[in-house]
Amino acid sequence: MTRTLEPARPEEVGLSAQGLAAVDAELQRFIDAGELAGAVTLVARRGRLVHQNAMGVKDLASGEPLRTDTLFRIYSMTKPVTGVAMMILHDEGKWRPEDPIARHLPAFEGVKVFAGLDAGGAPILEAPRRAPTLRDLLTHTAGLSYGFDPNDPVDKLYIGAKVWGSASLGEMAGRIAALPLAYHPGEKWLYSLAMDVQGAIIEKLSGQSLPEFMRTRIFEPLGMTDTAFHTPPQKKARRATIYRMSETRGLVPADLPMLPEAETPPAPASGGGGLISSAGDYARFAQMLLNGGEFGGKRIVSAAALKLQMSNHLSDEILAGGYGIGLQQIRPGYGHGFDGAVFHDPDAAGIPVGKGTYQWDGAAGTWFWVDPVNDLLFVGLIQRMAFDSPPFQAITQKLMARAIVD
Repeated sequence: MTRTLEPARPEEVGLSAQGLAAVDAELQRFIDAGELAGAVTLVARRGRLVHQNAMGVKDLASGEPLRTDTLFRIYSMTKPVTGVAMMILHDEGKWRPEDPIARHLPAFEGVKVFAGLDAGGAPILEAPRRAPTLRDLLTHTAGLSYGFDPNDPVDKLYIGAKVWGSASLGEMAGRIAALPLAYHPGEKWLYSLAMDVQGAIIEKLSGQSLPEFMRTRIFEPLGMTDTAFHTPPQKKARRATIYRMSETRGLVPADLPMLPEAETPPAPASGGGGLISSAGDYARFAQMLLNGGEFGGKRIVSAAALKLQMSNHLSDEILAGGYGIGLQQIRPGYGHGFDGAVFHDPDAAGIPVGKGTYQWDGAAGTWFWVDPVNDLLFVGLIQRMAFDSPPFQAITQKLMARAIVD
């Protein structure tokens, strides 16, 4: 039987229609309470699409309803796609996890580690105990940061270097390489611009821009016609408005200058958070992961490469170190693979999913997971900035566990 998301009834693949309805009912409860403008959910099992629903509105001011093909900015759900792009190049023998970053980006040669500030407020630098590797880069353990916090001394250096204002990914990687690492490679976990640096590596190793590589090697072969780093003018009307929660006014439009809107593929395309997509498109990507790298008779990446990507690479010490970002909290049983999180012991992590479940989310509240044990994928798309959002991924995972009857 083909595994290309042909429609099926839930009962045909061991799911309860009533259980799936309970997932949407819970999200509808948040919509009714004014916590969400709307939500799109999609569920597939055993390669068959069994549930797709749109609730609420695309835009509160106009009242236009959401549709299942509405376009969302998926932010950090870009990261697993960048991981697959890296693994395609891994299949071609162009890099190895143990490679020093400097082998592919020479600007990282001789990078130093931040060791505090001297009496005059200048950074104290020391040599790293070892060079940061691509494995470190793919698991947020290389020593890089995101440059968000002006009160953090390393982030302050990122801000001063205008890392986010770089004209190209190569320039961004060079500016980051000129700054100190926040910690010794492999010794901590810190959410970072590592996937944007990967974008620079992808461009160098492939000879293509990141948008062109993803378009030709991932999106077009998978039939992902609505996924890109830009929104062409003819598709703008399909974009969902993004909101944030105001204590006094409820949901208000979010001002997001961090990643400006583009009508054509941008030069510094963010491999860490730049993609726009739809539920149906991202489900094709997710099903490819469950299929071991193939979809519709087209092989995107090898099964061995995906196994490497979707396995935990963090040590027990890091798992127990209290690291994490937002709703993605590293802990025993819940570690990190390449460019996404992995439940390597779901019981220890406290979430009822299958071992090897791989997932991530996005800054505007979107989330997904693929569960190889239960042969299941879930895509949830909303439009609320997630820093104060309810844990919708965990909520829906617990409800989906009840919906599995076979």
